[in-house]
Amino acid sequence: MTGRLEGKVAVITGAGSVGPGWGNGRAAAVLFAREGAKVFAVDLDPDALAETVRLIEKGIVDIHTCDVTDNAAVGQMVAACVDTFGRVDVLVNNVGGSRPGGPVELSEQDWHAQLDYNLTSVYLTCKHVIPVMKANGGGAIVNTASTSGTRFTGSPQVGYAAAKAGVIQFSKVTAVQHAADGIRVNTVVPGQLHTPLVEARLAGQRAGGDVETLLAQRKARIPLGFMGDGRDTAYAALYLASDEARFVTGTEIVVDGGMTARCD
Repeated sequence: MTGRLEGKVAVITGAGSVGPGWGNGRAAAVLFAREGAKVFAVDLDPDALAETVRLIEKGIVDIHTCDVTDNAAVGQMVAACVDTFGRVDVLVNNVGGSRPGGPVELSEQDWHAQLDYNLTSVYLTCKHVIPVMKANGGGAIVNTASTSGTRFTGSPQVGYAAAKAGVIQFSKVTAVQHAADGIRVNTVVPGQLHTPLVEARLAGQRAGGDVETLLAQRKARIPLGFMGDGRDTAYAALYLASDEARFVTGTEIVVDGGMTARCD
């Protein structure tokens, strides 16, 4: 039985992880490789990429370190993928992270950094990948947003929320513009997952470093009664990247255990 991405070349950004466990990018890289894709795994941290490669075990994977907020670096990264694998069929954008604070508390520097990290990175990868996909007759782009971009989730993080809302609308506009080129663009919108970011960053921001308290707070918002992880995001991305989603573009899959469906 062939995999759902057999023979496709997939660029996956944020393919490392800030710690042990299943971040969105690492989970996507492992899953896509197991489904037959040739994975071009991209991250700033070479050690994190090495761990992702170890987890893949079997499959075709190449790694590349890149700052995806740097236009020149992104151009070089895409060129390196084409040099290695000859094409790009799938792009999955997973780079992101939040800073707390509303417009008064968040510094101007952090505001710009939030937009660059969460939104400009998506713009730059698409800027360089779309011409390659167009030349090859099409492709699929999956951008990772957040439920913070669609609703207030209990903690002021205006830069992150604005950027992730921007990812959703960016994806819609780009999907319509490039539909005739055979390029589909969709968004996965994860909710409050238990990814390595919880231990590495969020607990210190929101629960005084108490991971268990933060996990309990997040779990209480989820109607299904448990927290997903990066693998849940990855399976949604897999569907959108595959030919099964050939008639799906310009839309979102929300992966949040029912959280945003609640009225309270």
